[in-house]
Amino acid sequence: MQGMKKLGVGAFALFLSLSARADFTWNFPEPVTPMALDTLHVHNKFMLITAVIFVAVLAIMIYSIVTHRQSKGYKPVADKAPSTAVEIFWTLIPFAILLLIDFVIMGIPAYHSVVMMEDTRDQSTMVIKITGSQWRWQYEYLDGDAKGIKFVSNLATTNDQMHNAADKGEHYLLEVDNPLVLPVGEKVRILMTASDVLHNWWVPQFGSSRVAVPGFIRETWVQVEKAGVYRGQCKELCGKGHGYMPVVVNAVSKEEFAQWATKKQGEQQAANDVKEMTKDELLAQGKVVYEKNCAVCHQVTGAGLPPAFPALTGSKIATGAIFGADGKYQKDSHLDRVLNGKGVMPAWKATLNDTEIAAVITYERNALGNTAAVDAIVQPAQVKAARE
Repeated sequence: MQGMKKLGVGAFALFLSLSARADFTWNFPEPVTPMALDTLHVHNKFMLITAVIFVAVLAIMIYSIVTHRQSKGYKPVADKAPSTAVEIFWTLIPFAILLLIDFVIMGIPAYHSVVMMEDTRDQSTMVIKITGSQWRWQYEYLDGDAKGIKFVSNLATTNDQMHNAADKGEHYLLEVDNPLVLPVGEKVRILMTASDVLHNWWVPQFGSSRVAVPGFIRETWVQVEKAGVYRGQCKELCGKGHGYMPVVVNAVSKEEFAQWATKKQGEQQAANDVKEMTKDELLAQGKVVYEKNCAVCHQVTGAGLPPAFPALTGSKIATGAIFGADGKYQKDSHLDRVLNGKGVMPAWKATLNDTEIAAVITYERNALGNTAAVDAIVQPAQVKAARE
């Protein structure tokens, strides 16, 4: 009776948990690339083979247990062990069967899928470089209509949502400010690397993932066959902000892609144009840049997470002099640290443009509890000169 009560309570708890209505599926997400479709077919084929083996072995076990049970009066044929030749025979037969299944029935389809994943040569019409950093993605279009476009994709979920101070959206932790845009039907070659630790750019509906390794260029490809928005994540444990590094891809028609590329190139050119900015303009833009790129380590308030991520509030770097008497920036100054990085601090010169760097430095020196006595404002022209 005690056992039946426990079983009943367990069954009730199981059915009660269904009210959570968690998002689940019995199969892969809908494949939208040739690679994902091929992977799904191979998976289903392997599952059928595995199911047949499971049912056959289980049937033999059940038959043997039922037929040869003691209560039925079955007695062993002999008390002595079989001969060595018989033992070898019954060892080689299962080995041969498994060898046939693994290397022929399952090996050939798997080999085809692996070759397909690795083939980045034929008919690729566009090359995109993806760089993983803690904890964001940088996209750079290397050729085609979008050549020269380069931007950073950050998590768009707000701190208020993360701390339950605001309602969470439908795509909580899977939304970004700048999604990667791809044309439908085009084979895109992807070059992947990382600037600090291992990352993994992964979209389930694309059917492949590739580990991004610092100092190495790795390749994969994508050919989206259906327009839509596809979401994924970094699939390699990459540190504190691993769960805040989503991937969003917007697949559009070739015409829409050409329009987007033209618009994006114009915006990028306008952002790169050096102009004098007021302190208020720098602070406003600097706040946006800081919260997107710096707050994950140094915190929104500038308090940091010592010792790995030092506080900016009251920091000698954020309040000390930047430029020397000759007008050039000094080594280990605020500008030098943002441009070139140091230790776990990444170099931002390849990620942010001159205006963004000038704005975020100005913000850090005049906000977060800081009031810099010297070099309180940094202009884009000064950042441009520092690059040169």
